[in-house]
Parts: sequence; structure tokens; C-alpha cells
Amino acid sequence: MSLHLGDIAPDFTADTQLGPITLHEWKGDKWVVLFSHPADFTPVCTTEMGRFAELEDEFTKRDTKLLGLSVDTVEEHHKWIPDIEQFKGGTKVNYPIIADQDKKVSELYDMIHPGEGDASSVRSVFVIDPAGKIRLMMVYPKSTGRNFDEIIRVIDALQTADSHEAATPADWRPGDKMIVPPTIPTTEARETFNDVDEVYPYLRFTSGRKA
Repeated sequence: MSLHLGDIAPDFTADTQLGPITLHEWKGDKWVVLFSHPADFTPVCTTEMGRFAELEDEFTKRDTKLLGLSVDTVEEHHKWIPDIEQFKGGTKVNYPIIADQDKKVSELYDMIHPGEGDASSVRSVFVIDPAGKIRLMMVYPKSTGRNFDEIIRVIDALQTADSHEAATPADWRPGDKMIVPPTIPTTEARETFNDVDEVYPYLRFTSGRKA
């Protein structure tokens, strides 16, 4: 199945180490980061799953739930999680990890890339918004751990852009100026946004919408 930005994230029911979940019901009106890793008891994956656990409070602050996945079993997840927690100094893995040994979810989300060497899942990331739409997709090779600052930055950018009906420039961070959409004329933009700094007619920066 070929997924695109703006598509409704396909629903599914799957087992996790915390019990079965159905995606749309489980997510409710929250944002979700759905991420896959190749296999339990592997080195890069151990560092990544531990980092998600360390940062779970940061995702929660952003009204975002975490949902992991690999093609291992629930039993393997349970055996592996203590290694992750010990590696991270006792940080608990509180988010669910899908046991996708039949690869139904992996195939639904195109997480199996045979050219990467085997039939395990690659390091896919899907950011899903409260309406259930896919807002971001990233795919990392199996040999490369993800940049977690970037995942958080993207969520901040998406949420800020949504709330201000604006866009964010390259390397944007919270507190930086946003971009006025080119569809809004400058005269209208000056009435809508707090400040408008026009570089070109199509490139205008702002600190946000007026209250």
C-alpha cells in the first residue's frame, strides 16, 4: 500500500506488550508517533527504544503518544525491555510496542524494504495528527539511528504551523519566526499577523497571528 501525506492513517488491531490496541481507538484525539525498528535484541534498536523512553515526557507535553513496532513477538518484547531499561539507567519503557510477527502492520505501512537485507522492518516514522491524518513520514536505514531532536522539532513545527495557519522555514525552532503563506496578500497579512517582515513578495516572516 502506498501512503501519502494527508492520507488517513490506516487503522489496525495488533498485540503489544501492554495488550491489544486498535490504532484509531487507542490514539483518540492525540497526536501519534508510530515508529518501527528492525528487531529486538539488536544494538541500534536498543539505543533508539531507550531514547524514546527517555523523551516520553517531552512527547506527552506535546499531546503526543508513542507507538513502537517490530516483527518480533510479545514474549520477545517482554524479554528485551529490561535490557533497554537497564541501558538507560532504569528509565521505564511505558509505551506500547506492536508485536508484528505476521507483518500485517508492517506491510500496511510499507515498512518492509527487501533491499535493506532481510524481511524485518526498516526504521520508519509516521507522525499522525488528531484528525488521523499522516503529517510526516521518515525512513532511516537499518544501520542509522534516528535523530530524536528532529522528530520533536517536526511535531513542534506542525503544531505551531497549524495553530497560526502559517509555515515554518528551514531549521525552524520554537520561538523563531514563521512564514506567511504566499496565498495571503501582504496587505491582508499585515491585518492578520502581529508583524510582517517582507523579504520578497512571496517570502514574508512573522512572529504569529494576532490574538
